[in-house]
Amino acid sequence: MNHKSVMIPVNRIVPILIIIGLCFLCACGIDKPEGDSGAKESPAGAAYGDIIVEGSIGDASNLISILSSDSTSHSIASLIFNGLVKYDRDMKVVGDLAEAWDISEDGLEIIFHLRKGVRWHDGQPFTAEDVLFTYRLTIDPKTPTAYAGDFLRVEDARVIDPYTFRVTYKEPFAPALTSWGASVLPRHLLEGKDITKTPLSRHPIGTGPYMFKEWKTGQKIVLVSNPDYFEGRPYIGGYIMRIIPDMATMFLELRAKGIDRMGLTPLQYTRQTENNLFRKNFNKYRYLSFSYTYLGYNLESPLFQDRRVRQAISYAINKKEIVEGVLLGLGEETSGPFKPGTWPYNPDVKEYPYDPQRAKELLTQAGWQDSDGDGLLDRGGRPFAFEIITNQGNEVRAKCAEIIQRRLADIGITVKIRVIEWAAFINEFINKKRFDATILGWTITLDPDLYDVWHSSKTGPGELNFISFKNEEVDDLLEKGRGTFDQKERKRCYDRIQEILAEQQPYTFLYVPDALPIISSRVRGVEPAPIGIGHNFIRWYVPKSEQRYVMTR
Repeated sequence: MNHKSVMIPVNRIVPILIIIGLCFLCACGIDKPEGDSGAKESPAGAAYGDIIVEGSIGDASNLISILSSDSTSHSIASLIFNGLVKYDRDMKVVGDLAEAWDISEDGLEIIFHLRKGVRWHDGQPFTAEDVLFTYRLTIDPKTPTAYAGDFLRVEDARVIDPYTFRVTYKEPFAPALTSWGASVLPRHLLEGKDITKTPLSRHPIGTGPYMFKEWKTGQKIVLVSNPDYFEGRPYIGGYIMRIIPDMATMFLELRAKGIDRMGLTPLQYTRQTENNLFRKNFNKYRYLSFSYTYLGYNLESPLFQDRRVRQAISYAINKKEIVEGVLLGLGEETSGPFKPGTWPYNPDVKEYPYDPQRAKELLTQAGWQDSDGDGLLDRGGRPFAFEIITNQGNEVRAKCAEIIQRRLADIGITVKIRVIEWAAFINEFINKKRFDATILGWTITLDPDLYDVWHSSKTGPGELNFISFKNEEVDDLLEKGRGTFDQKERKRCYDRIQEILAEQQPYTFLYVPDALPIISSRVRGVEPAPIGIGHNFIRWYVPKSEQRYVMTR
């Protein structure tokens, strides 16, 4: 889902609910930081030490990433754990815990050659047994994860030797290699334990560049650099995520230098940071994110089971008004689940331009009309009224909800808006399907596989198809799309899926926002790239003369 001040880890290859658009969002076409001449400081200026403090609206829910779907949890976990593979700066798959791999000619077998000498944060050696254990844990029916689907495609997984792991598929599976970017968990600490009750969910031990130090719920999460990290000790000695559930308060902390990094709102980016204080002390970046924001309908609600109603609402919403008025032009309208300009994106699907008259016609066809002349639609004596929920602290979403509320009032629909604290929002409302409609967002993964979000088998508690969308043709196309290595064939599948989604409107797809991260100018080594700015986080540094904090271990 979408949230706005969280890092989206670049090596995650799963759908993640976004909380607050942060700096690890993948991107293309990145602006250079304002005030940056483009000159690069000599590597000789790099120094170990200091702490980066980041602001986040939402707290983490669980630091074992297979058990969480929110971006805060995944962003923290991505600094603590590693997968076998990850994406590099140019969005190419490269090794992480695997230093190399061999793929059979038919694509059905992958042999991973693992790094030697890698140790867990408690000093125990990492081996192929950890990979096998994580795979078995993920597919275990007792593990409450939304991410088992990819690994259920595996026919056989086995350890060849301590540093060789082989996986075999019965049928072609296009996301096979990238699926192994999921975090590997420590067998020696979790084997035989109940994954839902392990203390590692709040005190994780991984192999990653940062080690867990402290988590004060609702306040902060503290990590310290791993001096023995296999890719080299990170320059930044510590990372603190401060939980600040209000963007205005977070911005005041940024201005006072109480935090070093956050995702700006459009207003903050275009106006409130356009002064000498910010130009001198911070660098801003802007790029079209790999994410989208949507209005999703609970399809189990009788209000939204008629697609004409959903189509009518889409016609009644002025997306241009939202992009220009709320995003201040810092984003693009969208009509589906892919980023415009990428190969799976279908630009030719049914559009829903702002057309309130067409909206009224469709609602009339669906049996909704103003029977008593009070300006409000009703059917069978009941008014057309529903509630939109969204997460606390995201003023962009709240403003979107207000615009949608006004536009739907114009056609006789009454909308209430409810803003809910993040943890309760996910656990008590989204996961339990206790909502009429919601404004949220998803990250857009680099592989176009949409299975976890749209397949009818993924509608259970805690899974990602929480709107309960079910369509047999889409199910079949999702299977075909992930079951071939032929990009042209995959393109045909995803084009058709987008056509169906456009016709059915289970979501009103609203926009793809620009990511608007801001980072203290004392931090050097930030390298904008096609994937974003977080790809080389372990090589960011602060010159010794500008360091402000000391991380105690």
